[in-house]
Amino acid sequence: MRVDSLHAATSARLAAIDVEAPLRTAALWLSKPGIGLVVVCQRSGEAAGVLSKSDLVRHLANSGPTEASAAALMSRSVVYCGPDDDLHSVWQTMTAQRLQNVPVLGAGPKLLGVLDIRDAMKALYEQEELQERLLVNYIGGVGYQ
Repeated sequence: MRVDSLHAATSARLAAIDVEAPLRTAALWLSKPGIGLVVVCQRSGEAAGVLSKSDLVRHLANSGPTEASAAALMSRSVVYCGPDDDLHSVWQTMTAQRLQNVPVLGAGPKLLGVLDIRDAMKALYEQEELQERLLVNYIGGVGYQ
């Protein structure tokens, strides 16, 4: 299964802001249901970094300035995936690095969406359920249904 099979979910979770945007703009995006990561982009549209809810809370808890720009707080080393990547491999990377969300980047690199680990887990679970049903039917002599 490829990441692009979840395009509807990943594109719905897409939240992008400019590098010069204030933290308030990031906070407004992160306050929306289903948004756990904001991608910070250059003026050209290329991803420059990411901001998570945890980044924002940690900054504010340490009495960081609320007037700072997104660029001042973003994580610059971004783990991302592509639409043609294997979903199981991406899920393993996310699990190993304890990531809840990763940007999905296409050619260019064009920002296509944000993959949430819960969406990946749900899709992988459903795929395993289907495989199990097919195997049970095959062994039971019912054939493929």
